[in-house]
Amino acid sequence: MAVAERGPSTTASAGSGLAFKHWGLLAAVAVLIAIMVSPTPAGLPLAGQRMLAIFGFAVVVWITEALDYAISAVVIAALMAMSLGLSPNVTNPKALYGTAQGLTMAMSGFGNTALTLVAAALFLAAAMTITGLDRRIALVVLRRVGARTNRIVMGSIIVSIVLAFLVPSATARAAAVIPIMMGVILAFGVERKSRFAGMMMITTVQAVSIWNVGIKTAAAQNMIAIGFIQSILHQDVTWLDWLIAAAPFSILMSVGLYYIMMFMMPPEASEMPGGQAAVDKALVELGPMAPKEKRLLAVSLVLLCFWATEGILHPFDSSTTTTVAVALLFLPYVGVMDWKKANTLIPWGTIVLFGVGISLGTALLQTHAAQWLAGLIVDWFGLDQLAGIAVLAIMAMFLVVIHLGFASATALAATMIPIIIAIIQKVQTPGISVLGMTVLLQFVVSFGFILPVNSPQGMLAYGTETFLARDFVRTGIAITVLAYVLTLIFGVTYWHWLGYV
Repeated sequence: MAVAERGPSTTASAGSGLAFKHWGLLAAVAVLIAIMVSPTPAGLPLAGQRMLAIFGFAVVVWITEALDYAISAVVIAALMAMSLGLSPNVTNPKALYGTAQGLTMAMSGFGNTALTLVAAALFLAAAMTITGLDRRIALVVLRRVGARTNRIVMGSIIVSIVLAFLVPSATARAAAVIPIMMGVILAFGVERKSRFAGMMMITTVQAVSIWNVGIKTAAAQNMIAIGFIQSILHQDVTWLDWLIAAAPFSILMSVGLYYIMMFMMPPEASEMPGGQAAVDKALVELGPMAPKEKRLLAVSLVLLCFWATEGILHPFDSSTTTTVAVALLFLPYVGVMDWKKANTLIPWGTIVLFGVGISLGTALLQTHAAQWLAGLIVDWFGLDQLAGIAVLAIMAMFLVVIHLGFASATALAATMIPIIIAIIQKVQTPGISVLGMTVLLQFVVSFGFILPVNSPQGMLAYGTETFLARDFVRTGIAITVLAYVLTLIFGVTYWHWLGYV
């Protein structure tokens, strides 16, 4: 990493980061207490006020990363259990919720089927890592693109697209591809901080983020949105419906990504000798495709077919089919992994954050806090009588800006999607689709293109020390502008025709 951009020394940087987290925790507690002791606004139940206090605490903690995400989720659940337990019931103000009911509300997100899909998807990603199938797929694609630098850039984007269908974890996809790209860069014999190396790394992780939008199962934040859509709107979005709406956007973004990177960080040469040999060598080292890889590929392709035909050829939802697939991958003779191996690769903190995040959003709605806050936002922005495209434009810009403060799109989705649903429900424009607008704004939640710290995959790439943060920022701004413009264009054309706007 660029020491000059991170402070005079690693120790000093780490110390300042620790101090920032301490101040972040103090700020979160201050927000919590300030909202708790403030007079209760008209139209807001006491339970709703206390949920807003917890919501404020969560936002500050997640923005400052004052606590590990999993730890913050446990703290939020404890705050919910105690605060709601001592609050009057919204439907029966003469009685308290009680701590048992408060804890039930804090744990309600763990009963959502979207959580099951996230957990199962993480096990699929672990299976890819254990067998090395993701690495083989990436190498096969890169082997076919050749040694010209522009074709290698195309290859890195194609790898991200292919893996997005098969590896339902953005972090896992980046972790699979980044070491391969580093191997290619080193084989070319170019400087680690060359434009070519930086361009390759930034392109790889930005392509991962772009296809978080394109495919429903590609990222946990999409499942957060689906969980709220199911629990609040009592509707669902199938895997194929999501693909039809989002894939054309991601395809155009991928084309734009290629041209932006080639223009803003042009490689030093048009062809780099040695890269093809490096890929060939890596494939030879992998050896022939093992039986476990073949079984995993077969299960993954069958599962992909089930996802794509959900609600068309069969009645099985994505959560169920993915759970069945994971069960098969654990069975003797048929499977590819055991619990001991898989367990160490599962980011359990993500699952805990996911469950509590859904609980937080659901409780905000149940206590009328989300509706009250949504009313304020609608009044501030004057959204109540605006056309659908204007609502989309304003809320998309709002999400792009607020994402700068979040290091996790999952946390951002948990924070904002229930509020967004409440906002759209308050817009009085005839014909506006609450479901459609929620899905489109969820696409925007994945626009973490500007800062390396806006996504785990960005931080993985930054850790390779192949580019400066300012390179990521200046190209990321261009990518974000393109994404925002395309969002508006799709909003008045394609998504409007589909009935989303």
